[in-house]
Amino acid sequence: MNQVYDTTPSAERLASLKQITLVTYVLYAVSAFVGLTAIIAIIINYIKREETHGTIYQSHFTWQIRTFWWSLLWAFLGFGTIWMLGLGFIVLLADSIWVIYRIVKGFLNWSDGKPMPVPV
Repeated sequence: MNQVYDTTPSAERLASLKQITLVTYVLYAVSAFVGLTAIIAIIINYIKREETHGTIYQSHFTWQIRTFWWSLLWAFLGFGTIWMLGLGFIVLLADSIWVIYRIVKGFLNWSDGKPMPVPV
């Protein structure tokens, strides 16, 4: 009655997840110029998130999802405070720099085959 399932990810599954993770990093990077690509990336993150469970890509997806939502929050705050003597511009600049940092750090860890330092 009790069946044992092999939860070890296959080489094909890992290769596919690695490629999807790269695609999402690229989509987030391109979103600096074409904002719609971030929406596509977050949708991919949520659709494929369960498949990453137990792999290093789980931490990358968590990293990307958190980057998206925190950046969106700071963007709303930045746009909402632009009228306050330019405070919003500072918030938006800081948000942009932070997102660039997160994308670069994530890509470098992805390239080195390392997980991201996030609790999952």
